Amino acid sequence: MPTAAPHDTSMATQGVRLDGLDATGVARLQAAAGAIRDGDERAARQSLAAVLDRAPEHPEAWRLYGLLHMRLLQPEAARQCYERTLAQWPDYALAHSDLGSAWQALGQTEAARASWRRACELAPHLPPPWFNLGRNLQQLGATASAVEALSRATELAPQMLPAQVLLGDALAHLGRIDEARSRYRRALDLAATCGDAWRGLANLRTRPFDEGDRQLLQALLARRDLSAGDRIALGFALGKACEDLDDYPAAFAAFAAANAEQRRLAPWHATAFHALVESVRVASTALPAPAVSTLGREVVFIVGLPRSGSSLVEHILAAHPHVEGASELPDLPATLAEESRRRGRPFPHWLGEASATDWQRLGERYLERTGHWRRQRPIHTDKLPENWLYAGLLRTMLPAARIVDVRRDRLEAGWSCYRQPFQRTPHFACTLTDIAAYIRDCERTLDAWRMAEPTRIRSQSYEALLEDPQGQIRALLDFCGLPFDPACLDFHRAERSVRTASAAQVREPLRRDTARAARYGARLDPLRLGLGLPPFTEG
Repeated sequence: MPTAAPHDTSMATQGVRLDGLDATGVARLQAAAGAIRDGDERAARQSLAAVLDRAPEHPEAWRLYGLLHMRLLQPEAARQCYERTLAQWPDYALAHSDLGSAWQALGQTEAARASWRRACELAPHLPPPWFNLGRNLQQLGATASAVEALSRATELAPQMLPAQVLLGDALAHLGRIDEARSRYRRALDLAATCGDAWRGLANLRTRPFDEGDRQLLQALLARRDLSAGDRIALGFALGKACEDLDDYPAAFAAFAAANAEQRRLAPWHATAFHALVESVRVASTALPAPAVSTLGREVVFIVGLPRSGSSLVEHILAAHPHVEGASELPDLPATLAEESRRRGRPFPHWLGEASATDWQRLGERYLERTGHWRRQRPIHTDKLPENWLYAGLLRTMLPAARIVDVRRDRLEAGWSCYRQPFQRTPHFACTLTDIAAYIRDCERTLDAWRMAEPTRIRSQSYEALLEDPQGQIRALLDFCGLPFDPACLDFHRAERSVRTASAAQVREPLRRDTARAARYGARLDPLRLGLGLPPFTEG
């Protein structure tokens, strides 16, 4: 997802206030703004010190100091600077906008949203507050409102590339696929090598690329000035373009090149990950009984391998009037990370020391963090796939939560991971052998916990859902403690934000023609062998 709009360091930008400064002071502020933009901390401090030496409380100087602190990853110091500015100029829109960015960096999303709303009210002609407000709303799942704010940002600043891309994402999440495609294309008109735009187009699975797209992608990938991130995204898009044109050897080569570049940037070690999984599994077997057995009944976790059908399962559940589909939430791993920081020990080394009361506190903290998802409906889903690692912990932390383990044909799911341009890349997906190792760890762990506690964990087969939608959906709702509702059978008609790569696919009725692996023949044998499957044979 595009990052927040760049902080405003230009004195020429409409809205900057220079009240009370002479020509020398203005020149020094301009120099400070340029130094901040260029990353020259020393020059920025010198220029700002010169301004504050003559005008110790000048609000614009303190705003720029806030920008400097943000560049130095010091959001609390930045917040204090912005508050100092607003104490004197309470209606200064840029300072409210910048304060929102500081609040966001501090994890205070509601305060950030309030600051950006205030900036939009004070200066509705400024694009950055609208962009940041839209981004904030999109992260909170208020996608329809995000579209309004982002549309305003693009109207005010048609050349703002991140706003065009993020608006495309938001439209795709609402199922407005053709409008999303248009926005991504508009972003590419601004910057043909924009990886985020190509990634967005590639994720519109129901809209194929054509020969013109393939030729353009090949030409762009020949350039030497691409960033690594853009090269990876363009490589995955080229793979999809070749696949859409039934050129599977070329598609595999493109996917392999993109994955190799991703692995170079972020290597993943199967042996180390297996050791982590085993340590968590062993520690989970010795946890105390839960202090409150009903804690977590408001949550349905949907876990397993990415690209296994988890978005489909969530969309079915979210069609129910009692369920809010919250998509891939960071809150469970973030809650455990908070506890690691509090104890001064990395996860999972402190697991054996936590009491039943500690686990109750952590469960309540998770529910506090996710409370806004249950304002309209009593139950929310959390479909972060990698939460499978914590399935054993949840029996003590959130013992009444339901866990749905979504399973798809292992070869198809693994291959789908390899060809997917993940925005939040699971690094295990960069080689076929690593994918096989990850699948083995995931399935072994979930199988063990499901056998021990079958009433808490359900294995949901993707293929079974395709074969018998009504029977499987009824069984799924029953497992989740939900009464049957016919809306769940017409899930593709549900109007909600789907913030995953499957946003376009879940808007359509169930399809049975989703198998792709056979088209790649023996090229997928490393994955087959890693999964204990026989090598490919013709016919």
